[in-house]
Amino acid sequence: MSDKRRILVTSALPYANGSIHIGHLVEYLQTDIWVRFQNMRGHDCYYICADDTHGTPIMLSAKRQGITPDELVERMNKEHLQDFTDFNIRFDNYYTTNSEENRELSELIYNRLNEKGHIVRRKIEQAFCPEDKMFLPDRLIRGTCPSCKAEDQYGDSCEVCSSTYNPTDLKDARCAECGTAPVTKTSEHHFFTLSHFEEQLREWVGTGLVQPEVVNKLNEWFETGLRDWDISRDAPYFGFKIPGTDDKYFYVWLDAPVGYMASTKNWCDREGKNFDDYWLDPECEIVHFIGKDIAYFHTLFWPAMLMGADFSTPSRVYIHGFLTVDGQKMSKSRGTFISAREYLNHLEPEYLRYYYACKLTGSANDLDLNLADFVQRVNSDVGNQFVNLGSRAISFLGKRLEGTLGEIDEEGNELLAEIEAGVEEVAKYYEEREYSRAMKLITAFAHKANQFIANRAPWAEIKDDPERARATCTAATNAFAKLNVLLTPVMPALTRRVEEILDRGEVTFASAHERLTNRKVNRFYPIYDKATDEAVEKMVEASLERPAEEAAAYNVEPLAETITFDQFLNVDLRVAKVLEAKDVKGASKLLELRIDLGPLGQRTIFAGIKKTHDPEALTGSHIAVVANLAARKMKFGVSEGMLLAGNGEQETDVFLCVLEEGALPGTKIS
Repeated sequence: MSDKRRILVTSALPYANGSIHIGHLVEYLQTDIWVRFQNMRGHDCYYICADDTHGTPIMLSAKRQGITPDELVERMNKEHLQDFTDFNIRFDNYYTTNSEENRELSELIYNRLNEKGHIVRRKIEQAFCPEDKMFLPDRLIRGTCPSCKAEDQYGDSCEVCSSTYNPTDLKDARCAECGTAPVTKTSEHHFFTLSHFEEQLREWVGTGLVQPEVVNKLNEWFETGLRDWDISRDAPYFGFKIPGTDDKYFYVWLDAPVGYMASTKNWCDREGKNFDDYWLDPECEIVHFIGKDIAYFHTLFWPAMLMGADFSTPSRVYIHGFLTVDGQKMSKSRGTFISAREYLNHLEPEYLRYYYACKLTGSANDLDLNLADFVQRVNSDVGNQFVNLGSRAISFLGKRLEGTLGEIDEEGNELLAEIEAGVEEVAKYYEEREYSRAMKLITAFAHKANQFIANRAPWAEIKDDPERARATCTAATNAFAKLNVLLTPVMPALTRRVEEILDRGEVTFASAHERLTNRKVNRFYPIYDKATDEAVEKMVEASLERPAEEAAAYNVEPLAETITFDQFLNVDLRVAKVLEAKDVKGASKLLELRIDLGPLGQRTIFAGIKKTHDPEALTGSHIAVVANLAARKMKFGVSEGMLLAGNGEQETDVFLCVLEEGALPGTKIS
């Protein structure tokens, strides 16, 4: 075994604006498996994480829910940690970026960068929503990517081609909150001059700390030139105020990665450790696990910040792909956008841990969760191969041979020697995050061990030679014990139950070389419940998009109760002539229409069509209105009906039902 290593490991910080889902879990399970493996090898490996809590989306989400941002992030922190814990993800510290440690470290890094001339200030034009009266952060602007033309992309980066750009470069931009097309306003911002670190970053990237395919992408970014990074945001904003300013805040992407350091400091203070041993000592390995969508931040901005502030840079950045379900992007309408909690309501966490391990490699390629294959694979490998091996051997020992292991004969030693010879190969796969290859090898060993016990047939051997039957079960039990060690990083809850049956304490990876002979083992009991298609179907059904539940989460009125067709026929549509249309003082969207319904008289209707229709052009036109709608008192007067109009995808796509001028006012429309 190599010399003892000191390793600080992080996963990307989950954003506090939503629940953990099975797509997120790809990263946290991948990381947890790697950390558990390192600790089983005898290294000091610590897993640090936190919630990413700042930014305008958090502020707006809290407002919609009628709570403060602090209350929201505190609630989500508890929810996230509970989900992770129930998936057997073991953190040494799980914290929050909304902390004093993070404020102090963010200010320290900023001040050091500023003192060294790496921060510049200049006025920029940026998107401003006239409806919400606020500057829009990148993630609150949606539109068409200027590079690949993909639609519905964020204002800072494209999820399709990974391009980064300024929000003002986005085509057909709109406010993600209200749909209003933003206007451009000028404001002074603070920029981090990333180009100052190009040479250092090229050297850093060249040390082999990221996958080759990521290096290729980084070289593309180097060739196009490293641009200054806007690290400030205007008030109102939920975050840390930039030192020396009154209305400027750190952009969430500045203080979010600093959260790795803040969580470390919080852990060190609590455990009596030295923070400098992790972020200033070159002997400590700093390892980040992240998704490919945030590679730009973690391989350029973040290491440059650390370089400029005189902290240690990451030793490795491991980048994974996205999750698809049944070959497609996760979808609420198909029930495949599955939250961690909804999964746990129906299925065992160990199933998903194992299935992801069967799919994960050291590359940044996407992986697919095929729901039918999921049930078959887990039951076949874990239930029918691994657990079945232990059940056959240990149950037979308990029932027929006093639960006592004996010696191992020559044939049994050959089987065990073959497994032991593969231990370092499995270890190599874990180290390189080639979990799928490790699972294939472990499953192959389990298959051979099952063939061994089937060929030896201890239930037949015991008739003439009980000790040979004991030797058979002893060899099979030892094979089971060795494979249990190799599976421990992936299925810690299941393997812990196995160790209780083996009457053995906590194991290390070296325990895979131990031989258990001439001693008792405990009674074998059911340790695995098979996954079922029915449970998966119920999970998918429970995950189907439910508009009323979604609406309630954001304080939006759900749909009314359904009505019958006959009730719908009670809607009385009539022809109306617009006698006058005018602006409503103090209202940004409303027009006041005076309409004529012929023999039914005249009425006033307030309609939200000001941004799309000219009042003068409407005067004299014939429109369709709901004439039997109860009058409604509004801030600006009483509305005595509703005109008929439709909306398109854009706010400007409002289509009024204008009728031919020959239609008589008051005529019923059927």
